[in-house]
Amino acid sequence: MDRSSDTITLAGGCFWCLEAVYEQVRGVSSVLSGYANGQIDSPSYEQVCTGRTGHAEVVQIRFDPAQVSLRELLEVFFLIHDPTTLNRQGNDVGTQYRSGIYVDRDEQRAVAAEVMVEVQTQLTDPVVTELEPLRSFWPAEAYHQHYFANHPGQGYCAFVVAPKVEKFRRTMARLMRD
Repeated sequence: MDRSSDTITLAGGCFWCLEAVYEQVRGVSSVLSGYANGQIDSPSYEQVCTGRTGHAEVVQIRFDPAQVSLRELLEVFFLIHDPTTLNRQGNDVGTQYRSGIYVDRDEQRAVAAEVMVEVQTQLTDPVVTELEPLRSFWPAEAYHQHYFANHPGQGYCAFVVAPKVEKFRRTMARLMRD
């Protein structure tokens, strides 16, 4: 299997937040917002927002493991969202906003499980991040892609997304693109 490129799918609340951060990480070649592990094919944003499709809002990250490891991507993941709130990130509430790591290989599962144990030792509340195989992925509508980059002044972006981007820049500058 070609290891010059790998993919991981993550859910940590609104996909705009995750996408905005991961687009700035060195070694990441693409970040695609979408919906994962639900019960219907090709769901719309409106359907997912009802919470009845079972999908999580996710980002699918393609990266070069020679430049950034899965472990480092997961460290970013746990920095920029709260893995202790079930089906919620801030004011975003519903199963579509759950915390999840969706893997396609046992090797990814092992790294994710190890990082989750380490994260749990630093927290008081239990980590509720689900660690599951990626069963399905559907890209979100075009207007959701690169949302923060295209709408930095929009209210949600300015007050929710921007602070997460800044936290990443301040805390993990070593992983930023040149």
